[in-house]
Amino acid sequence: MFFRKRKRQTMLQDTAMIAAEAITLPQERPEVPAVDPAVARYEDDRRKLIAGLEGTHDWPFGVDYPILNEWDQQSGTASGHYFHQDLWAARRIYQRSPNRHVDVGSRIDGFVAHVASYREVEIFDIRPLNVNIPNIIFQQHDFLQKSLTSICDSLSCLHALEHFGLGRYGDPVDARGYIEGFANISALLSDGGTFYFSVPIGRQRIEFNAHRIFSLKAIIELYETHRFQLREFSYVDDRGGMNYDVKLTNLDISRSLGLDYGCGLFELVKI
Repeated sequence: MFFRKRKRQTMLQDTAMIAAEAITLPQERPEVPAVDPAVARYEDDRRKLIAGLEGTHDWPFGVDYPILNEWDQQSGTASGHYFHQDLWAARRIYQRSPNRHVDVGSRIDGFVAHVASYREVEIFDIRPLNVNIPNIIFQQHDFLQKSLTSICDSLSCLHALEHFGLGRYGDPVDARGYIEGFANISALLSDGGTFYFSVPIGRQRIEFNAHRIFSLKAIIELYETHRFQLREFSYVDDRGGMNYDVKLTNLDISRSLGLDYGCGLFELVKI
């Protein structure tokens, strides 16, 4: 009897010790996945919208289309080569109001659209354009071939010459394509006319087959060879900022303004 009582007490003590250890031992918890703050905000906004639509049937939900990265962005992009050059050239054409403006190869959904909003513009490109747009007169032409001469008093070629002869747009590969292209484009302009011209500038190189980057020295030699004088120079720097009416020094020219991939904007006069 004594031994049975003793054994029962020992079992109770052992059970109490095990329970105490179980209480003090760290408990393993299942890992809870971290919630992406953007996803959490999206879900919270969605719940608020559903609550606001309660009792109405005008706006059924379609397939969800989450946009999770625009809450803290600026209202738009107002920097970079195309933004600044398109406004730069379009403003000047508006101010000068030429008799006939012709463009070669510039961006249709940027610069050309700007100009077409207030006047007629004739455009040439090696690629086709299969739509009819008011104020835009289109002709397909490869300017590695000879072209018309002295047909306009105002001309533009923005961020296009750097592609000539690299085959990117179906044109024949030609190491001198940019030289032939410049000669044939500039022939369109009458003496005394204005040429709005831009190309990437910086350390001179070819990034095949995307484009060339020109040194300032090479561009100045190119346009002076074809009887152009510089009326005004501006440029977009490596950060995408615009620098208006810059007076170039010999040091600026030799260093290409220290740029790696800027954009030179040249307002030229044919003499």
